[in-house]
Order: sequence, then C-alpha cells, then structure tokens
Amino acid sequence: MNTPGKTLHPRNKHLQPYDFAALCAAVPALAAFVRDNGYGTPSIDFANPDAVKTLNQALLKQLYSVEHWQLPDGFLCPAVPGRADYLHYLADLLARLNKHKVPTGAKVQLLDIGCGANLIYPLLAQAEYGWKVTAAELDPQALAAAELLIEQNQLQHRIALRSQQNPAHIFHGIIQAGDLFDLTLCNPPFHTSAEQAIAGSQRKARNLGLNSAELNFAGRSHELWCDGGEATFIRLMIEQSQSYGSQVLWFSSLVSKQQNLPALQQQLTALGAEQQLLEMHQGNKQSRILAWSFMTDKQRQLWAQFRWQKN
Repeated sequence: MNTPGKTLHPRNKHLQPYDFAALCAAVPALAAFVRDNGYGTPSIDFANPDAVKTLNQALLKQLYSVEHWQLPDGFLCPAVPGRADYLHYLADLLARLNKHKVPTGAKVQLLDIGCGANLIYPLLAQAEYGWKVTAAELDPQALAAAELLIEQNQLQHRIALRSQQNPAHIFHGIIQAGDLFDLTLCNPPFHTSAEQAIAGSQRKARNLGLNSAELNFAGRSHELWCDGGEATFIRLMIEQSQSYGSQVLWFSSLVSKQQNLPALQQQLTALGAEQQLLEMHQGNKQSRILAWSFMTDKQRQLWAQFRWQKN
C-alpha cells in the first residue's frame, strides 16, 4: 500500500485500486484475465503480456476516452499510471508560470522524444489537458503503429508525428524553424547494453515468479538500451538542446538512476541552464524528472503571458 508522500500525483486517475468491474464493462475481453489475487481482491496476472495489454486498453478507454489501443508484438508495453504521473508533474511546472493554474488546450505544445508504438504520452496528454503533441520516433515500424492509433482515434488535430532520420540526432530534424514547444519529455533507454537489458528482464521475471526472462513490458532494442545507457543519452540530449533553447520553454527527461544525476546537473550548471528536479513516487518505486530551461525567469514569464494568458 502507498504510504503518505509515497504515492502518485494528486491528479492521477490511478490513485485508487483498479475498478475491474468498470474496466471490464469498458473492454469485456479483460474479464477473461481477471482473477482473485489470493487476498479477496480482483487482479490480473501481470506476467501475462496479453493480460497487461488488455488492461491498458481498458484503462485508456474507461478513464481517458481512447477508444482504440493496440500494440504490435515486441514493443514496449507501458505502465499507464507512471506515464500519467510524468505529465502531471510537467503540468505543475507550467502552472508555476500561470498563477498556479495548469494551462490547457492546444495553445500548449508538447514534444515527445521517442513516442514508440504505444504513443502513450501523446494519448494521455491530449486526453488530460487537451495539449497538442508532436511525437518523434526513429523506428519506422513504431511510427506506423502510432499513425494507426492516431487515425483510429481521429486525433490528427491533436497529435502529429515526425520521423527522426538520423539516430545521432535528438532534436535536429524534429524541431523545425518556427516551432515553439512549451515542454519536451523523454523516457530514455536506460540500459548500457543488450546484456544489461536481458539481465534486467531476468530480474523482473524473477520478481514476478517466472522462470522465463520474457516480460510483459517487452521492448525493442532502441527502447531499452544504448551505448552508455541513460547517462550518455541524456548528456547528449542536454548538449543538443542548447541549439533550441529559444524555441523550448522546458526540456525534460526521466532519470531512472539516482547516481546519474550529479553529472547531469553539473553539465546543466556549466551550460548556464535553469534546472528543476521533480521527484515521483509510485509505491516503493521512486523516479525523477530532470527539467531544464535556457531562458531567464523574465523570458519564461513573458513566454507564459504570450502563449497562455493573452486574450
């Protein structure tokens, strides 16, 4: 059970246990996977990838009015509550410049770096806050799956896809002349190698009581690991973000490993960037968002007035 101070964001729709009756009403196929968890409470087998995908379908439909959601085999299957938390904490960052009120609607523009086939952040962002989202992705297969989700849910007016052609670039080729983004977000690959990713999968499998290393989360290689892991990826993101400092209010990234923070924060300090560390708690799991801006306080205030507060 979550303890005080160790729970999801107050606006997160997942603060309470899953309402499986309502979820099964939204997606009847989920009923086949619901079982008693041994303590008199309905649950699913979170080691079963089909069960987890169907649960996601039901959560997105019942709570976020996303009628259609599916995921090709082999791609990362996200945990919806944690993804929603990231967005709510970013929304709070904007609210600080908006008289403590979260700015909503298409006037707020979000850039998702690495949207994947699941398109989870764009789907949640448009549902929760009505934000307009640009979703960038390197993998053509993931882009095709994301495009199908946009078409099926008729969200072309809220979510736009952009293809990253060069794996060495993060923002170049994505942020175009004339673009202005209030936020960027990223869930970076955090393993340093395929071997480390496999070891992580095996550890999670053991925690789930499995003998196999196969996980419900799955994940393609570029979703799970890169040379140097998340530390190298985020360092590169920070370095490349400088060129777009006048087009983005707040850049951000998840940082899964606490030990990576000092070097990243030192890099931002050396570049003269304003930085914010946003702590998130999901039960016993702790994660964090590192956000940074190359604008001055005055510039950020003027940005908010021009973008969100004008008549």
